[in-house]
Amino acid sequence: MSTRPKFIAAIIVAAGKGERAQTGDFAEPKQYRRVGGRPVLARTVDAFLAHPAISAVVPVIHADHAERYAALGLENERLREPVSGGPSRQASVLEGLKAIAASRPDLVLIQDAARPFVSVEQIEAVISALASHDGALPTLPLTDTIKRAPDGQLVLTTEDRRTLFAAQTPQGFRFGQIFSAHMRAESVRREFTDDAEIAEWAGLRVAMTAGDRNNFKITHPEDFRRAERHISGDKAMETRVGTGFDVHPFEPGDAVWLGGVRIEHTAKLVGHSDADVALHALTDAILGSIGEGDIGVHFPPTDMQWRGAASTVFLKHAGDLVAKRGGRIVNLDVTIVCEAPRIAKHVPAMCTVISQTLGIKPDRVAIKATTSERLGFTGREEGIVAMASASVEVPRDE
Repeated sequence: MSTRPKFIAAIIVAAGKGERAQTGDFAEPKQYRRVGGRPVLARTVDAFLAHPAISAVVPVIHADHAERYAALGLENERLREPVSGGPSRQASVLEGLKAIAASRPDLVLIQDAARPFVSVEQIEAVISALASHDGALPTLPLTDTIKRAPDGQLVLTTEDRRTLFAAQTPQGFRFGQIFSAHMRAESVRREFTDDAEIAEWAGLRVAMTAGDRNNFKITHPEDFRRAERHISGDKAMETRVGTGFDVHPFEPGDAVWLGGVRIEHTAKLVGHSDADVALHALTDAILGSIGEGDIGVHFPPTDMQWRGAASTVFLKHAGDLVAKRGGRIVNLDVTIVCEAPRIAKHVPAMCTVISQTLGIKPDRVAIKATTSERLGFTGREEGIVAMASASVEVPRDE
């Protein structure tokens, strides 16, 4: 009876800029964009951590993305510190192999970060195939007729699609063999399309396992719509609406926090956290839409760990609760009532902070400012009021 390899590493390749998936609304690299309320890269990492045989997961990220990666908040004893990638996917994989080499893995699985829906069963199939092969990868048979046209205009011949397959990841190998093959490939300065091609070039035997059409790679903007449909499972959705209201008085100071933006002023707002009245109202609106109480339930003012805390922490928590229910935020509307400071010029920055915190488009956030015509405590410039509403979609209870 064969024994299981003792150490299986997974390298998640996330060092690209994801430019083909970017649009005017989303300039964020695709691996950090959210699908179903959770970043793509986080979903991919979670998929490998969900397999008990994986001993270590090594993310390979772009050198400029350290803050983005840290913001994911990923924590697990099997998750290694991220490694900076190289100028190409091939170079990035090699950096990941070098980073894990000291642990002397028996096997290594190499996964595209942009394939967040890889299943535990697919991972298991690749691991099992490595018991009798040097390498393995999931593939799908081609269903379209394939034409060859060297000039891109005239058909030269029709390929036999029965012998052609589309490659997916994870691609698995015996560690020492693929590490050696990658080092040789680097020395000859040749670029390969994937790790399986490097293995083939090095003379390794690479087996095919069953692919899965849900294990698709997010490459273009429309792929995000497909990803959202996949997560929802085409379940019936219902719209829910929540409202929020908050007020904070002024005290001596030099700035206020509103909508996640610091605005210079002749006073500051009193509060246990940063007293961001706009984000507090908005957080309550989102929590209300899913029946999760109010901000004080989740972040009690008696708890000293929240003293001076940025209110974006509270807002993100509310957004994460929507995501955990399989829901999404449709739109947010905030009204700020004060005589001063002047809000209008800061609205675009506020919308940006809120949209980035929640992973939604900026045009799903509306912020309006008004005065109380010098009436009441706001008119006397004793404090600021904020009101908010939130519309969300969540799966309908059957």
